[in-house]
Amino acid sequence: MTDGNGFLGGRLLVVAFEGWNDAGEAATGAVRALKDLLDVEMITEVDPELYFDYQFNRPTVSTNEDGVRTIGWPGAIMYGPTTPGVVTVPLAEDAELRVSGTNAGNIYLLIGTEPSRSWKSFAAEILDAALAADVSGVVFLGAMLADVPHTRPISIFVSSDNAQVRAELQIERSNYEGPVGILSVLSDAAETMGISTLSIWASVPHYVHNAPSPKAMLALIDKLEEVIDVVIPRGALVTEAAEWETGIDVLAGEDEEMAAYIAQLEQARDTVDSPEASGEAIAQEFEKYLRKRGTDGREGRADGRPDGRPDGPGSRPDGPRH
Repeated sequence: MTDGNGFLGGRLLVVAFEGWNDAGEAATGAVRALKDLLDVEMITEVDPELYFDYQFNRPTVSTNEDGVRTIGWPGAIMYGPTTPGVVTVPLAEDAELRVSGTNAGNIYLLIGTEPSRSWKSFAAEILDAALAADVSGVVFLGAMLADVPHTRPISIFVSSDNAQVRAELQIERSNYEGPVGILSVLSDAAETMGISTLSIWASVPHYVHNAPSPKAMLALIDKLEEVIDVVIPRGALVTEAAEWETGIDVLAGEDEEMAAYIAQLEQARDTVDSPEASGEAIAQEFEKYLRKRGTDGREGRADGRPDGRPDGPGSRPDGPRH
């Protein structure tokens, strides 16, 4: 559902979920950053008893500022502007600490843990709340594990299943086929209900999948800012991204095999990004790269993942395949 002003003309819900769709905690990290920067309040919260298996997504215990131990349950919460549609003019002293732009008062947020069951009912409940808030467009953020080097810019893929949105923003339609996560289920249900959708995915180096990736989070925020036409402060994220990259450089410097593998990824990425690279040349180089990986003793699985690498969260997302 796009009005006369297009996808950006209405209220936008930005969505991220922990779990399968959140490699390096990049997607949820980006939405949490927005939550801290926007003047939002909770609109609705799902009942975790309906959607979560607590043996799979266990509740956590923590101690609050008053020294009281509390239990936190997995769930999903939607936030909306305290004053919807109103563009707040930041004070001089906090001008660098607030999201700004004509769309700043029209941004809603949904953040949570991917549910364990009843996905259709979950999607219906979430989208009913979105319609009640007069949301007209949804932006899904995701992050996947991929064969990409940490030393190059994070690859970002923007897509939409909505023809009007693709034409308006000059983006592609994903051709991914295979298992999906809750983002695809929500997207399909939203489009069926007349709510336009857009997906932004970041590729996280699979060899650092156990650690949060501030560089991928930063890349998602950069693209989100560009797409939804707002200005989002980066805070310490730029420094954290640089430190993340430096830390991996140090580890690679102590592991010759890892350093050689990263060099292969860099070569493949640089070939694809080179100005003179044609589609045929890229395909040939990629095929050569895959053949080399299949015979260099590192690979032991038919799906192309290194030996011992788990299929953990984000390894098979409902986003593009790289």
